[in-house]
Amino acid sequence: MLAETIAAIRSADPQAVADARAHQDRLTKPRGSLGVLEEIAVRLAGAAGVSPPPMPGPAALAIFAADHGVYARGVSPWPQEVTVQMVANFLAGGAVANAFAAQAGVSVTVVDVGVAADLPGAADLVDRKVAYGTADMTQSPAMTADQVLQALEVGISVARELVAKGARCLITGDMGIANTTASAALVSVFTGKDPAEVTGRGTGIDDETHGRKIDVVREALRVNALSGAFEPGEALRALAAVGGFEHAAITGFILGGAAARVPVVLDGVIAGAAALVAAALAPASADHCVAGHRSAEPGHATALAHLGLRPLVDLELRLGEGTGGLLAYPTLCAAVRVMHEVATFDSAGVTEKSV
Repeated sequence: MLAETIAAIRSADPQAVADARAHQDRLTKPRGSLGVLEEIAVRLAGAAGVSPPPMPGPAALAIFAADHGVYARGVSPWPQEVTVQMVANFLAGGAVANAFAAQAGVSVTVVDVGVAADLPGAADLVDRKVAYGTADMTQSPAMTADQVLQALEVGISVARELVAKGARCLITGDMGIANTTASAALVSVFTGKDPAEVTGRGTGIDDETHGRKIDVVREALRVNALSGAFEPGEALRALAAVGGFEHAAITGFILGGAAARVPVVLDGVIAGAAALVAAALAPASADHCVAGHRSAEPGHATALAHLGLRPLVDLELRLGEGTGGLLAYPTLCAAVRVMHEVATFDSAGVTEKSV
């Protein structure tokens, strides 16, 4: 499934990009006056291979939930059972992501890809558990080679299922106590940045815990022989070594969306880390991604810069769940609606400015 999906991904279509830029310049507004919105519309045209690009609706948020063995190293002040409790909260509609999704008219799908407990069945819960959490990445690879492929295929299959049900935009979401530690390790590996530069405070930790978190990331990279120069061919090994089940699933989710030529709105640092892996596996996948926001986590800005993505929202969020992507989604729709509904100078009979 992974090889088939990667083979289906196409780079942005240069003719669609050119057509979209030309169309923007004919609309009844000064050229470039919509700033980044114009670039987003052009980007989506290139990804879809047609101008104007299709409206990115309806949209679907997938929240991938998993636990992390590295939690045992004291990198988070939150108890691990919060992962289970927050899954229940998502399913009950009580989380911030649910409120933002309702505001934006986005469906919510919750996927258990590696929660360290058995979850009660629920209509809106997709049970694709690969294992009961990852191993401690400071002792061994977090996932086996088979597990990382299983988790990748979970993400691909969820993307395919949501698109088959009518979704025309996918939004990444995540839940997993200690997942910013794994994210920092992935960002460090895939960008070459020192762990101290890309390891943040997650859900809120003091200076002592932050220092320990940086040390833990360094130790994980050393134990898994990832401290040197990274080779793109090692992407799957690196993901298995220091990633989480949700990182692998979101990587697959991005690849699945890209293969279907459906835009994928990235949330925060967990999605940013996954997008780095996706881009290493299939460089053209980045053409189908939109950075929903810039997280307060330092590793997120590093990941976005490496991917060449500009965030639509910068509100110092650090919640995860898909919240930043959900806030950005209406802006994405507005950018595309302009392409479909705003008159051109010729059609409106409006005189253009003199050269």
